[in-house]
Amino acid sequence: MKHFIDLHEDVSISDLEELLSIAEDLKAKTKAGIPHPLLAGKTLGMIFTKSSTRTRVSFEVGMYQLGGHPLFLNANDIQIGRGETISDTAQVLSRMVDAIMIRTFKHQDVVDLARFGTIPVINGLTDDQHPTQALADLLTIKEHKGTLKGLKLCYVGDGNNVANSLLQACAKSGMHISVASPASHTCPSFYVDQAKKDAAVTGSRIVMTTDPFAAAKDADVIYTDTWTSMGQESEKAARVAIFKDYQVNGELMSHAAKDAIFLHCLPAYRGYEVTADVIDSPCSVVFDEAENRLHAHKAILVKCLG
Repeated sequence: MKHFIDLHEDVSISDLEELLSIAEDLKAKTKAGIPHPLLAGKTLGMIFTKSSTRTRVSFEVGMYQLGGHPLFLNANDIQIGRGETISDTAQVLSRMVDAIMIRTFKHQDVVDLARFGTIPVINGLTDDQHPTQALADLLTIKEHKGTLKGLKLCYVGDGNNVANSLLQACAKSGMHISVASPASHTCPSFYVDQAKKDAAVTGSRIVMTTDPFAAAKDADVIYTDTWTSMGQESEKAARVAIFKDYQVNGELMSHAAKDAIFLHCLPAYRGYEVTADVIDSPCSVVFDEAENRLHAHKAILVKCLG
């Protein structure tokens, strides 16, 4: 696996299974206190043009635990923030570090880093996709449900980067997915069509709807994300009005399977996309999900650099 940029393009079905297996193994070793310096001597350059809690901490700690060295590169502190081209940045970093993880706005910037560089590139988040989160989500679901294939995940809310990557992840893993969004904010057809191609192989069912209750019916997993992502703060009032009928609350959860779990990539805003009685309830596994970013990201690092 040369890069981890796009789950559809870069990760085969067998790659995905191997990533989850590696993540499970590394998590077990971490819990048992067993050292696993699989990337000793390796250096990861981490470019951030978007702020982060979970992505930065998980990759930074992950590299330390794997015996490597993470190097934090804030856009304000490197030349890319002053207009240096992606091409030049990619070629320079390729001669100094072993891999690049980037969290940024334009998805094309990540694609171009891989195109012009000679080292693995990991997509830590773009406006279009969030594949590292999706891998942690699959790991969490598998831990709590014992399997992935044949389960139903319901995503409610904005058809954003998280939703796009969940479409890809569910299709690759054989999970059924129903996405409920307002017609004006559904996932781009490009990602829906991609998911359907993989679903034809794995048997996954892809359903796009505007009805959150229909989407939630008998779901094993209910998932939502913030209504206002980074860079959209000026649109908050308008977006709250658009998504007010897409809140995950007790009524919506009652349509899911009795043992359904709740996921949220965090940060969460109680009273908006989810009510406190859901996210703080026993069905919520959001902190297991957050922890699994560490183990999933370590698996990606090992697969790309090991």
